[in-house]
Amino acid sequence: MKKVLSLVLAAMMLLACCSALAEAPEGYPEVKEGIDFGGKDVYIYDYWTGTDWVDTTPNTDEEQAQRDYRTWLQDTYNVKLHQIQKGDWGTCAQEMIDFVANGGDANSYALFIIEPGKVGSLMANGVAAPLNYDFSAEKWNRADLEFMSKNGVVYGVATGASEPRQCLYFNKRVLDEAGIKADDIYDLQAEGKWTWAAWEDMLKTLTQDKDNDGVIDIWGVTGSMDDMYSCAIFTNGGSYFDFDENGKLVPTMDSDAAIDGMNFAKNIFQNYFYQQPADGNWDYYKEAFKAGNIGFYMYQTYGGFNDNSEMADMEDEWGCVAFPVPEEGGNYLSIISDNITMVPAIYSEEEVEKLMFIYDMWSNATPGYDDEDGWIGNKYNYTDDRAVDETYAMLRESEHAVANKVLYLGTQNDVLGNSLLWQLGGNDPKALIEAGMPAWQARCDVFNGDMTQEAYDAMLAAEAEEAPAE
Repeated sequence: MKKVLSLVLAAMMLLACCSALAEAPEGYPEVKEGIDFGGKDVYIYDYWTGTDWVDTTPNTDEEQAQRDYRTWLQDTYNVKLHQIQKGDWGTCAQEMIDFVANGGDANSYALFIIEPGKVGSLMANGVAAPLNYDFSAEKWNRADLEFMSKNGVVYGVATGASEPRQCLYFNKRVLDEAGIKADDIYDLQAEGKWTWAAWEDMLKTLTQDKDNDGVIDIWGVTGSMDDMYSCAIFTNGGSYFDFDENGKLVPTMDSDAAIDGMNFAKNIFQNYFYQQPADGNWDYYKEAFKAGNIGFYMYQTYGGFNDNSEMADMEDEWGCVAFPVPEEGGNYLSIISDNITMVPAIYSEEEVEKLMFIYDMWSNATPGYDDEDGWIGNKYNYTDDRAVDETYAMLRESEHAVANKVLYLGTQNDVLGNSLLWQLGGNDPKALIEAGMPAWQARCDVFNGDMTQEAYDAMLAAEAEEAPAE
């Protein structure tokens, strides 16, 4: 009897220990029962991480806390987790294609983080698995979920807020000398009155031939015209491509909203824009704005807000607002360009769900270090508080983020550069769109599965043969 009681007590103690082990430390996510990777490795392949976390030494309390959390994940779910580089910016998608073609690795699992210009082909060609998972949590980026959904099925995800991209910088000294106050621009933005018309009025004031010699001395704006065309189109409710009522991707740049946006930006370009000099490089505008005779600068946030950015040595103080909207009360927008995490289409539905769970846990903020203001970094060192607190902070919010579906088909330069955007300054948008429509529709047909890639390539080859020699 004593022996039986002893065995019962031992069993009870073992159960108690197992129960205690199943409890997550304070601040950790609740343990999900039934998840066991059998000791396998899970690789999260990106295009930038040179050293796996297990091979690094923590240098701060936060780094140690992150290591502790990741170790707990491994112990709890019987898995070995890695994030490491496989390929680079230009080849990461091909790495995933090759991985799927080779059937993966029987001894491990993998997810891939892909740059946004390459995700479309992975969706269209069955390389990325449909993701059966609950994405209702706030951490999942809503704009990217919409972007990575086709016929209601999600094929890729991103976490957290998007990095704002397009914005409108301004030189405070140049504007002040023209009688335009930085705070007035910020106030217009805050009040929902930062409109196309308000901006053009400022550009008219700024663009001056100060010594009456027939040469413009102060220009209203310079920068990336591609960004300006895109912002004008999207803030006006237009797009380049979108899904129709049948779930097919179609060209939409022929809508009135898109064409009106192009014509607005074209007007700015022709009347107030410091254009590329005859001997200038394509990115002439980067040094031109810093030279101090241009009021506004159309570019992306990394050009000014990031550490060691190209504007870090600019002598004049600068501010930043969103691209203006057509009418008062419109929605300020930034076009997202986020890295996307995808699962190779070689696993069962159950395995995909399990992989998404462990990635969900892996991508959580380090417990105890959920710093909501961590995105600010050193941004206050480069500009004024309102540029950071009002403009950058606003453009991080999901309602101000919009996806450019041209990325389903390739990079914007590849799909729209020569055929549209780089020709708009001196041509009629409608004529360019009419000429480019067959090629754009063919690209959509490939994405939609209505044309094979081989047929598309043959079409391009035939057109090249028919093209007149230069």
